[in-house]
Amino acid sequence: MKIYNLLITCFLLLLTSGALSAQTFEELVMKSYEYSDANELPAAEECLKNAMRLEPGNKLNYALLTNLGTIQRRQGKLEEALLSYTAALGQRPSDEVILLNRAELYTEMNETDKAIIDYNTVIAHFPTHEKALYHRGLLYTGKGEFLLAQTDFEFIIDTYKDTLLGRLGYAILEKARGNYDDSEVIFNYLADKYKNNMRVLEERAELYFLTKRNSRAMSDLNKVFAATGEPSAELYMLRGRVKLAQYEKASAAVDFKKAGELGYDRETVDRLIKESF
Repeated sequence: MKIYNLLITCFLLLLTSGALSAQTFEELVMKSYEYSDANELPAAEECLKNAMRLEPGNKLNYALLTNLGTIQRRQGKLEEALLSYTAALGQRPSDEVILLNRAELYTEMNETDKAIIDYNTVIAHFPTHEKALYHRGLLYTGKGEFLLAQTDFEFIIDTYKDTLLGRLGYAILEKARGNYDDSEVIFNYLADKYKNNMRVLEERAELYFLTKRNSRAMSDLNKVFAATGEPSAELYMLRGRVKLAQYEKASAAVDFKKAGELGYDRETVDRLIKESF
């Protein structure tokens, strides 16, 4: 969710051209960076809002709105973030960065079809956009539209010969299809080639769990948790499931509780916590 470069680039260009007529606007924008870097997100949000109130017609406001959406998203204000991204797109309808951010937000909000529409728009303008194709393929996989997902991943592999994303997507697809042996071959190749890629290990850990090789799953998960500053709800949920399968019920319940605190489906969390006792 780091999209500050877009704003910084535009901001410096306007500074150079002398287009920023109000010093106060400049100060508010720069202060928002400082607050964001210090993780003081409510203060950063207010600075950006005040800057736009001060100069509602400023040509930079699409970038401020994008940054605002990201700051709101980091605070869990997903509906507000959606409004901010959508307002930014009202000014720049084909902007790649804003579309990608809104697509990721829609995915986070379980609005899969809307996320796919945004990725479609990116791909319409940038037909070989690797990230958009990869994420669209993952969404197709989640919907069970495996042939569409396969088309996206194969296109990435054909276009980018050494692609990590294309092969990772294909491994995830084969796992979803139940082709565990084929999936494992790809995961093992990627884990050997990209030794520090935690997403590969996380996905392989799930494969090991699905194939009842829980010690191997835990080995991968231990590496992921050690390297990840802020583990996701999905990671805690997966580790909890592995622990539960290993009869480490009390520890599993702790992970399920943490997953719930991070926003995982409450009904699923409560059911698994009950199974842990």
